[in-house]
Amino acid sequence: MTTKRLGKGLGALIRPPEKQDVSPAGVTKISISKVKMNPHQPRKLFDEKTLAELEASIREKGVITPITVRADGEGYILIAGERRLRASKLAQQKEIPAYIIEVTSEVEMMEVALIENIQRENLNPMEEAEAYAVLQSEFGLAQTAIAKSVGKNRSTITNALRLLQLPPEIKKSLRNNKITAGHGRAILAMKTQAGMNKLWHLILDRNLSVRGAEAIVKEKADSKSKPKLSKQKSAAIRQIEDEMIAILGTKVRMNHKGKKGGSITVDYFSDDDLERILDLLRSIE
Repeated sequence: MTTKRLGKGLGALIRPPEKQDVSPAGVTKISISKVKMNPHQPRKLFDEKTLAELEASIREKGVITPITVRADGEGYILIAGERRLRASKLAQQKEIPAYIIEVTSEVEMMEVALIENIQRENLNPMEEAEAYAVLQSEFGLAQTAIAKSVGKNRSTITNALRLLQLPPEIKKSLRNNKITAGHGRAILAMKTQAGMNKLWHLILDRNLSVRGAEAIVKEKADSKSKPKLSKQKSAAIRQIEDEMIAILGTKVRMNHKGKKGGSITVDYFSDDDLERILDLLRSIE
């Protein structure tokens, strides 16, 4: 694993012990029984099925990617690679390949763990947001410092932290990857908890894309910012529009011309979104 942290590459931190079986690449085989878990592990969820698959792979081929640890007295503290460590224990391995790095503080240890998980795309949006929050609240890092340490834009950190403002049930669906961070940001734009919950249910029920969810938010904002235009439509027409938006899960505009008829405009934002809407229409008997 190579990464930049506090101006140094991770490779620069690797310290091979003198009395260990060290490979030319700086990888050391260490006793699994001497490895303690990381109290600041950003990743909270470990899927049992994929863990079992990794266990089977380790039994057959061993651990391909080393874990990362720091020395702690006679043992080690795990910094990154908890899934590999868990699977190795299940596979009844005695040793595991590891990078041993020099980390002088708790904040540095968490930074390395966070960077490793982000680069391997192991974290769900809530785990990532919660890790940033810990760096901010417990270790006193500003968003700019967090962004620099993990190699992301400050706006990315800000948007991630905003997800912590979502209602508990919506955060749970983010944690379980039922919705994306983009969906979460669209939901936050609804402002009220009732509005957030309504849009969340629409996203799940209609399998809305992020663009589809954003279109509903924009439709609500436009209707509030243009009261005169809203008054031109009767309550009955507005109700029909809202019903179609709920059914189709996208922005719908109805231009009613009385006895002369009218038109209905349905927005879509990708080929997949169009196919989704067509499937809904085809299912109507």
